[in-house]
Amino acid sequence: MSNKAVINTDNAPAAIGPYSQAIKSGNTVYLSGQIPLDPKTMELVSQEFEAQARQVFTNMAAVCQEAAGSLQDIVKLNLYLTELDNFAVVNKVMEEFFQPPFPARAAVGVKQLPKGSQVEAEAVMVIGD
Repeated sequence: MSNKAVINTDNAPAAIGPYSQAIKSGNTVYLSGQIPLDPKTMELVSQEFEAQARQVFTNMAAVCQEAAGSLQDIVKLNLYLTELDNFAVVNKVMEEFFQPPFPARAAVGVKQLPKGSQVEAEAVMVIGD
């Protein structure tokens, strides 16, 4: 018997490949990478980086909520940026969505992301006791 449950919500973009939005195992939830797609249109919300960063965290929050958690339950966050010059902007946007104590985090510069996105985020969340 498997100890994992699929987390899926229509309030975040549908998976664009063979993966789940998130998988819950015990009280740990592994959130797949979110890019700035509008969940209704499955198109990028904007070409502007700040709007893309906001949509990534909005999408991530929807998946967290479906798993009975919130962004505040995230313990590890990985960010992927096509331009590391946007580091200060992503920090500013993060402060709109997260409160201290902030999750552990990595920010990695990458050449390219799906659908031409400029930012992607994946996370690990722990809920309950």
